[in-house]
Amino acid sequence: MADTVELSAAIRSNLLTLSRTSDLIEQTQSRLSTGLRVSSALDDAAAFFAARGLTNRANDLSALKDNIDQGISTIEAAINGIEAITELIEQAKGLAITAKATGDTNERSSLAVQFNALLTQIDSLANDSSFGGTNLLQASPDNLTVTFNEDGSSALTISGIDTSTATSGLNVAGATNNFAGDTDINNAITSVNVALTTLRSNAATLGSNATVLQTRLNFTEDLVNTLVSGAGKLTLADLNEESANLLALQTRQQLGINSLSLAAQSERSILALFG
Repeated sequence: MADTVELSAAIRSNLLTLSRTSDLIEQTQSRLSTGLRVSSALDDAAAFFAARGLTNRANDLSALKDNIDQGISTIEAAINGIEAITELIEQAKGLAITAKATGDTNERSSLAVQFNALLTQIDSLANDSSFGGTNLLQASPDNLTVTFNEDGSSALTISGIDTSTATSGLNVAGATNNFAGDTDINNAITSVNVALTTLRSNAATLGSNATVLQTRLNFTEDLVNTLVSGAGKLTLADLNEESANLLALQTRQQLGINSLSLAAQSERSILALFG
């Protein structure tokens, strides 16, 4: 068994200081490379788990934020559909007014055919006004529920609106008797006027719901940013401070090496006296 090497107190002290300085340098370099002051529970358990809780909630809200955004798009698709249907209803009204202004039976019959064709297009538009599989305008409309928080206790449900020409929707019937009589035309004009009023009201309701969703989307985005920022305050390193620490530690390490060298040199000088 080899003889143990005995070290003087001065050398032991210098070696211990150098070891501690090396550990601090390694820690500081890790903070500079990762940008994190707390990267595990070993660094600071309280800060680490508090930051994780904030980050987890931010992730949950980010997923909900995407759903809110999709909800806004669904409503926008419905509003676009209502605007297009409104244009067709106005065209149908124009045809009815034109039919009333003429006494020619053949012309009225031709206008009645055009009137009925527009109603068919209205039903097609209502069926096509869907987004992501949700249609708020079709004859049997879907409802849209948008959740705002993690536990689902805060949400908004937008009821679908039957915007077809059926009696359950806009209630605009086809041209009766091919617009042969003024009464038939007057009934058509009355029904399209009511439909226009209904469409404008429905568009306003959907627009209000879209505004609510946009407000909640903005709020959720701000809250996610706040949560992420809060987590960062608990874990992120101050790179300027860490850079200064690294420079100071490297200087301390160099001084420690010099001190260790001087201590060893001093011991050799003393031993030389007994040589």
